Amino acid sequence: MRLRQVALVAAELSPVRQQLFALLGIDHDYKDPGVGEFGLENSVMAIGDTYLEVVAPITEGTTANRLLERRGGNGGYMILVQTDDIASDNARIATLGVRKIWETSLDDVIAFHLHPKDISGAIVSIDQMMPPESWRWAGPEWQHNSAKNVATIVAAELQSSNPQAMASRWAEVLGQSLSVIGESYVLTFDDGVLRFVLDINGRGDGVSGIDFSTENLPKVLANAKQLGLPIDGNKVTICGTDFRFIA
Repeated sequence: MRLRQVALVAAELSPVRQQLFALLGIDHDYKDPGVGEFGLENSVMAIGDTYLEVVAPITEGTTANRLLERRGGNGGYMILVQTDDIASDNARIATLGVRKIWETSLDDVIAFHLHPKDISGAIVSIDQMMPPESWRWAGPEWQHNSAKNVATIVAAELQSSNPQAMASRWAEVLGQSLSVIGESYVLTFDDGVLRFVLDINGRGDGVSGIDFSTENLPKVLANAKQLGLPIDGNKVTICGTDFRFIA
């Protein structure tokens, strides 16, 4: 299992998309028409062979609308993990009584979304791609459209008033072992990490950060400064989310 995509939610897509393009060195993205089913529009951006997505509601009463209201603005939305044995994952979540809110089975992907109330913190998608190196949600041309200033997404962070309980539940549902590193609870996949930390900003449970590897840290920070984004060391806050850039 690996961390393959992280999704953020914004009240308006265009301004956040433009900032991310400028910050990360992105020229092209993919707009998935399928998200219209959920009352959303989106932008999926390739970061190496991982992906950053931003969704925004285009109708009232969506999960995205409710999340924006609950957390007081833009922020994290969804975690997508890739598996090579979705049948086992399906059996495990059924045994645990975790509900699905959406599922699909196509020639190149089998996937399902888990009910956020049954895992807490975010919507989780478990996806098996055929072949494994593909990624349907990024469109047919993503290999040619990768970001210039960052190499890959290496971690996502979730905050909670009880990070140990949230991390334990995610470990159980995803079938992963849990470790403690400093004050964080950590799930380490074959590729990528989920880190669970204490909510210190009062915004409630949810995705609070993303870690990117980069060989262009000075360029990224210069871009952030030009955009007027909050900067703290190697951390830049954008779309209500802390982006950490690891040189």
